[in-house]
Amino acid sequence: MTQQRITVIRGDGIGPDIIDAATKILDKVGCDFAYDYADAGLMALENHGELLPHDTLELIAKNKVALKGPLTTPVGEGFTSINVSLRKQFKLYANLRPVLSFKGTKARYEDIDIITVRENTQGMYSGLGQVVSEDGTEAEAMSKITREGAEKIVVFAYELARREGRKKVTAVHKANILKSTSGLFLKVAREVGERYPDIQSDEMIVDNCCMQLVMNPHQFDVIVTTNLFGDILSDLCAGLVGGLGMAPGANIGEDCAIFEAVHGSAPDIAGKNLANPTSVILASIQMLEYLNMADKAERIRNALKDVIESGDRTTRDLGGEHGTTEFTDAVLERL
Repeated sequence: MTQQRITVIRGDGIGPDIIDAATKILDKVGCDFAYDYADAGLMALENHGELLPHDTLELIAKNKVALKGPLTTPVGEGFTSINVSLRKQFKLYANLRPVLSFKGTKARYEDIDIITVRENTQGMYSGLGQVVSEDGTEAEAMSKITREGAEKIVVFAYELARREGRKKVTAVHKANILKSTSGLFLKVAREVGERYPDIQSDEMIVDNCCMQLVMNPHQFDVIVTTNLFGDILSDLCAGLVGGLGMAPGANIGEDCAIFEAVHGSAPDIAGKNLANPTSVILASIQMLEYLNMADKAERIRNALKDVIESGDRTTRDLGGEHGTTEFTDAVLERL
């Protein structure tokens, strides 16, 4: 068999620490990956004069699979979001954000198991029509939804539900107010739902969905929604299981996928051996499942679960006293 090559973007801030933890774990479980390291973010800006160098894009295109740490896009300096650029460049139309309860965290709920499927390239994140008047008193932005884009993401959600034996898909929208864009999304979601009689189809207005997630999150299974709503709801779901440190993300296209820690780069604790690497470890588990290496994914998940549940060398955000290195060692020992 040809050795699987993975493009690895270590990222900014705590990115190198947590990415190194994840690759050690992947090696320990016997994945035998070849890693091609590439720059993006502030590190790339310093080294190459641009946030997303052409060489990095070429490596992602060549390997088709990437593992990415958090990246920093300078705010208020005219730079386009690196994550948005990557999603557009590689047509990564589906953003997969699962949250799962781990005993031993400081989460307010137990037994949470929700997947948010977010459309990744359209809606308010399409970047269309962004205009600010010369006098700075008015600003405009355009939201664009296509039937093709809506159908693609809703079909993705139902196929995921069927593949994983899930019972319900909830389409989240704001069609009562945004009758054109959200209206089209809801119409398509209803049509697609009829093709999957084995799965319960539900629909919910986004503001009600936020409230319901806080009051009774166990009613949800798979949520499918548009770009902006998905961004907000997936972070809310992360809060149900202990925060962004417990939430991974996968960006999936037709022939390319990028797996990432969804939290920020936390420059204040960079290089201090304090970061919790769980988010990117969970993202690497998503990557293994994408590569049909489910057995290795399950071994890592079980090891991680045992470390957190037992409180063995956990980081401060998990109630422990230890750092990234010690936490990683605890996982490695169980493998």
